[in-house]
Amino acid sequence: MPNHKIIAVANQKGGVGKTTTAVNLTASLAASENRTLLIDMDPQGNATSGFGIDRDAVTVNTYTVLIGQNSIQEAIIPTPIKHLDIIPATIDLIGAEVELHQYKTNEKERFLKNCLQEISDQYAFIIIDCPPSLGILTLNALTAAGSVLIPIQCEYYAMEGVTLLMRTIELVRQSLNPDLEFEGILLTMHDARTNLSGQVIVEVKKYFKNMVYKTIIPRNVTLSEAPSHGKPVILYDIKSRGARSYLNLAQEVLNNAQKSFRKGA
Repeated sequence: MPNHKIIAVANQKGGVGKTTTAVNLTASLAASENRTLLIDMDPQGNATSGFGIDRDAVTVNTYTVLIGQNSIQEAIIPTPIKHLDIIPATIDLIGAEVELHQYKTNEKERFLKNCLQEISDQYAFIIIDCPPSLGILTLNALTAAGSVLIPIQCEYYAMEGVTLLMRTIELVRQSLNPDLEFEGILLTMHDARTNLSGQVIVEVKKYFKNMVYKTIIPRNVTLSEAPSHGKPVILYDIKSRGARSYLNLAQEVLNNAQKSFRKGA
């Protein structure tokens, strides 16, 4: 087993903290001196702007890689955080949904995986921020990844759509990526003042058991403000509850990775 992890952050339900998690988890992993790459696979490009990168100024990105215009190595740019690089996304990425359909079935879903073979050994962690859908871009991410991290919001209908995502993951395992595993379930936007948040936590842990991370991401003003400043939360306010929670999550991900590496050694 290679000593690197490729993790897709996925949930086709929007507004669950998916991009917030991708941005802040990668920043926290890099802060622990792990070479980390964030791949923005969402045409909205929020992970890209979350690091202060001007999407309008980006000419080499996930779209140009997926259509074969650029190599994946050419698309990598550094972020303000040491040890952390990003492959940015722009709205052009919507076009990849159409472009990839020119390939045969099972080839169009493997395009990102094939590209990653060129660079995966350069990083300890590669995190893919998926779009809030189960289209060809998410299928590429799930086919390329070794595991899936699923953020679930601590609100009513929290489990809505997760069953569909689980079914998609099972189909990917059967036909495209038999080694795909669950990285973990992350509870986000927890509000300790409401009974509902507590009930959701109980329900999710009952259903997913030991797949749920111990770290729970709080509903936090600092986490909401940081993207508008083009910074991950550890650069915006490292003393905030939001920053501490993502540093704790990174430690859990690191611990799990070390267990996996030992098992594969």
